[in-house]
Parts: sequence; C-alpha cells; structure tokens
Amino acid sequence: MYVYISIMAYVVVLFLTLRDIRIFRRTRIMSYRKGALKGILSSFVMLVGIILTAIKPELGLLVVFIGLYVNRKGQREIVFRQASTLDRLLGKTDI
Repeated sequence: MYVYISIMAYVVVLFLTLRDIRIFRRTRIMSYRKGALKGILSSFVMLVGIILTAIKPELGLLVVFIGLYVNRKGQREIVFRQASTLDRLLGKTDI
C-alpha cells in the first residue's frame, strides 16, 4: 500500500515537472526553468524513497515527503490569462 502512495506522488511530480519544462520552452521565463530543475532533483529523491519504501515503509515515505518538500515551486509569473482548466493542466500558455 505504501509503495503505491509513493509511486503516485512520484508520477504527480514528474507530470508537473514536464509541464514546467513545456511552459519554459514556450515562454522562456526563468522561474519555470528553476521549477523544472527542482522537479528533476525532487523526482530523484522520490525515486530513492520508492526503493526505500519497499524495504522499510516509514523511512521510504519520509524520503518521499522530503522530495515533495523540495519540489515547492514558489512564486510564479502569470502565464495563464483565459485558459481553461485542461489547458492549464497541460501547460498551454496564453503568452
């Protein structure tokens, strides 16, 4: 059960990282580049956490949660003006 929770968190972080990469490639706004780099670092930490979760669940989930903490993105510029929810989820920008 704990392994599935860890894997789900990992997939979400990878999805958000790919979204940040897409927004950066479209707009060249540096905060999205920084967010993508944080996402890559965070996904590595979380991958280690998934492996540890299979061995010792408490320690593995702690590492996964540390990875989620590292993934905090901070303040961002406005790139969505009148985009729908699906467009925002996929990273389509109005700029």
